Amino acid sequence: MSTLYVIGVITAYFGLLFIVSWLTTRKSDASTFFIANRNAPWPLVAFGMIGVAISGITFISVPGQVIGMQFSYYQMVIGYVLGLLIVAFVLLPVFYRIRAISIYSFLDQRFGYYTHKTGTVFFLVAQLATASFKLFLMAHVLQLAC
Repeated sequence: MSTLYVIGVITAYFGLLFIVSWLTTRKSDASTFFIANRNAPWPLVAFGMIGVAISGITFISVPGQVIGMQFSYYQMVIGYVLGLLIVAFVLLPVFYRIRAISIYSFLDQRFGYYTHKTGTVFFLVAQLATASFKLFLMAHVLQLAC
């Protein structure tokens, strides 16, 4: 597959993402994004939490990781389940009680401005690294596929 074709597919993908996000968020704000204006039923929120944790990369990498690590991967799955239970039963009640819309608003209320901004910077750097790796992996899979 030519490099120009891979760049074209990636550019079309990002273009489609921008169009869909523009069409669906014209009348939205942070409250709509983080808590759906407090109108979302709990099964939708639960599936959303799982959906955020799973990506296309999961379907490419997990089977190979299970083959290589065998049952040690199961320990990681148990850790994810325990982590989600802690979020659901410890953090979410606190967030609802103080009406925080994200961990960053909680950091601002609890610890102040500088902690809020530091947490935000760490989040942005981590997300940038994750998105870069996912983009690299997607381009690599496209390159290998064709």
